Amino acid sequence: MAEVTMYTDGASSGNPGPGGYGIVLLYKSHRKELAEGFRKTTNNRMELLAVIKGLEALKGDGHTVHIYSDSKYVIDAVEKGWLWNWEKKGFKGKKNADLWLRFIKLYGRQQIKFHWVKGHAGIAENERCDELAVAAAKNYDLSIDHEYEQSD
Repeated sequence: MAEVTMYTDGASSGNPGPGGYGIVLLYKSHRKELAEGFRKTTNNRMELLAVIKGLEALKGDGHTVHIYSDSKYVIDAVEKGWLWNWEKKGFKGKKNADLWLRFIKLYGRQQIKFHWVKGHAGIAENERCDELAVAAAKNYDLSIDHEYEQSD
């Protein structure tokens, strides 16, 4: 199947506060940028939601997806196996269970390879994701992160 490159970033102004995510998807000569802002959320939620929304935007299953992120929270949770232990324990005492459950449903559909990149280090696509996330968080018509606001 296809090999897709995905860059993701999340941002929040205050933690919690207004936040957003940015995504750059690359496949052959195709490029797609996605972003959305929320009125009250956290940086970690936006980092994870960026990965989820990027995966949801893919057409079909079985792709090799290289995900570049500056989020140790997301990458370490998956790569170090924390997520699977959290799942076994029903996410007891863990934040963002709603998003992690959503991620788990997508995870098995693709061949995902995470790559950590240092944020604000001049990596063009990571910088673009940051711009998209920050701009989305500053929109006037922000979405509601219902799960977060209900648990807050």
